[in-house]
Amino acid sequence: MTNEQANSDTMVADPVVGDSCRMYVLPRQRPGDSIGDAPRVAELKCKVAELESELRDLRRTNDTLKMHVAKALGLQLDSPIPGAGFETTRGGKATNAVAVSRRTAPGAVRGETQVPKPTETPTGVEFRVLGPVEAAVAGRRIDLGAPKQRAVLALLVSQVGQPVSVDVLLEELWDGSPPPSAITSLHAYVANLRRALEPNRAPRKPARVLRTRGRAYLLDSRMVQVDVHRFGDRAMAGWQALDRGDPQRALREFDAGLALWRGQAYAEVADTTHVAPEVVRLEELRLWAIEGRCATLIAMGAHEIAVSELAAFTQAHPLREYGCELFSLALYRAGRQADALAMLRAHQKRMAEELGIDPSPALQHLEREILHQAPSLG
Repeated sequence: MTNEQANSDTMVADPVVGDSCRMYVLPRQRPGDSIGDAPRVAELKCKVAELESELRDLRRTNDTLKMHVAKALGLQLDSPIPGAGFETTRGGKATNAVAVSRRTAPGAVRGETQVPKPTETPTGVEFRVLGPVEAAVAGRRIDLGAPKQRAVLALLVSQVGQPVSVDVLLEELWDGSPPPSAITSLHAYVANLRRALEPNRAPRKPARVLRTRGRAYLLDSRMVQVDVHRFGDRAMAGWQALDRGDPQRALREFDAGLALWRGQAYAEVADTTHVAPEVVRLEELRLWAIEGRCATLIAMGAHEIAVSELAAFTQAHPLREYGCELFSLALYRAGRQADALAMLRAHQKRMAEELGIDPSPALQHLEREILHQAPSLG
């Protein structure tokens, strides 16, 4: 027996990175085994060559798919966290390897936020905008005043670290038709917010949190914390833990991130021209985190729980293919092969009728795997 044979019990081909892939675990000779003759080695080499060819083909397909996803969602998907498709992780008993369907997390989940995230907040100011806007100073929630004053703050938080011009604020607050007194009212709102955010600031001392920049205002990103950033950190940590094969840690991270949501992001100004794109971005990241949490439940062997949560998720978001993929996999793992196939075919029919498109390669691959009860599905 060679040293190479003694060093490892298994030989694992590279996972196919794409919308759908599998990790193939091939048997290798163990110490004391009689297997390992030349024909067997040749057979294994042939199998690896076939897999490498399939890997190259699917990587080319994946590059094309990622380009279309990035164009459609405005995301950067150049550095996957974690790997995509069916990968092997540990679940249930420590000795059983199971395949869990995963996708690449969006760039914004990976922490590629629009502004630098503060490492500390000398002022102790925290904003919560994953729901109605709230603010706290030194851990105590503060009164943000009248609706328009709250809207001013929400608009500034949505662009934290970036100046927001007076003209934009006037247009958004008064729907494009500000009255003659609007500029005076805006100045009063800003002054009130400054007093609330820096209650101990001495008279005539420059504001450190809500600053003036020419004919614009901005919230200094070095002086504040925003729950949007904490959510992104937690979601990123969840995907990374799942990629490392640590589903318990992944579940804690996803749960902590999703617990920050209290309703629609930036609720007071969600429909305004300058905030609506950010609301859409955050909602997409929230759905990715939910799907990541469900993938984690499957990795932990909590198939029935995953089935119940994915049933509600896919009903609310029927065109999300990854949710459908996870739902079908969870059904199959729960011993419901017929329901898993019915789910895939119902989704295929909906996509054809509503969008006129075929299911993704990932779903087509999963259907074949379920039909043949492939061992890679666990």
